[in-house]
Amino acid sequence: MTAWRNRTVAAAIAGAAALGPTFAVGQEIEILMALPAATLTFSAPFIAEDAGFYKKEGLKVGHRTIVGVGAVNAVIAGSADFTIGTGPVFLRAAAQGQRLLAIANLIDKPLVELVLRKDVAQAAGVTDAMPLAARAKALRGKTVGIQGVNSIVHAWERLVANRGGLDIEKDVRIAPMDPSAMLAALETKAIDGYATSLPFTTEAVVKGSAVMLASAVSDAPDLLPFAYGLVYTRPDTCTKAREKCVRVARALAAANRFIVDQPQDALALLKKRFDRMDPAVLAAAWQIVAAAHARDLRVTVPGLEHSQQVSLEAKLLEPKDALTKFDGLTTDEFVR
Repeated sequence: MTAWRNRTVAAAIAGAAALGPTFAVGQEIEILMALPAATLTFSAPFIAEDAGFYKKEGLKVGHRTIVGVGAVNAVIAGSADFTIGTGPVFLRAAAQGQRLLAIANLIDKPLVELVLRKDVAQAAGVTDAMPLAARAKALRGKTVGIQGVNSIVHAWERLVANRGGLDIEKDVRIAPMDPSAMLAALETKAIDGYATSLPFTTEAVVKGSAVMLASAVSDAPDLLPFAYGLVYTRPDTCTKAREKCVRVARALAAANRFIVDQPQDALALLKKRFDRMDPAVLAAAWQIVAAAHARDLRVTVPGLEHSQQVSLEAKLLEPKDALTKFDGLTTDEFVR
């Protein structure tokens, strides 16, 4: 059965590659891609590597995990060529004078969630029927694990607290940690809840260790569309080394098409990346994540506006520093 499944996936990849135009690739180009975390948010680059879409474009891409905003800083410093990250972080960098260039948006829905330990939720009287603002009040005095200070998950934790009428700075404690360590910390009661992306939030809920307190997937319709999977680089990369942008955008676009059109075959590849995760948990998370991947990879103004709204609500960006326009920060040249 396994051999048959592998042949089926291989055939699907070959078919997906055949659907796109064939380009003369020329000399292999080396790229370093900084990724903020090893979650399903980064399924497209994982698949671009594992399914051979990078290779087809003549790219030799190294993925390096640099937690949270460290991935952006690596690009700004020139130690990485590209990163894939969220609009809030991208725009805060621009507001601070560190302007980058986004060439695609792979995911147009926010995929961050906050789970609360089951006994803590029960003690606070949290139910699914409550509106988000009422559920958020349960965070008062709690310790929440996050995946990186000033990251999108930190912003989501702060936004949720804000919508619950809490003092963002005083009412909730944070504990930065790797997503893979969060469930164990929750189960030993070292933390009361945690915020990160799927499948690690899904795992806690499916195992019965936690309840979903706030999911951007379902609790924040006002944030749609969203710039959640921005592919970006330094502004001069696409002028000085244009072929890097051309090939990276093409490979990731092919990976996105594969995810959208053949989600089960994509999941079969991703299982190797998440081999310690219960397959049932991974499959449950993948239904949500696959559906969040965009067909149109152009970066939109509404997606950027909603991204900036998160930073403002989370009080990670002062209103006086907010961008009033996004000219020069994006291009659709490589995803037309």
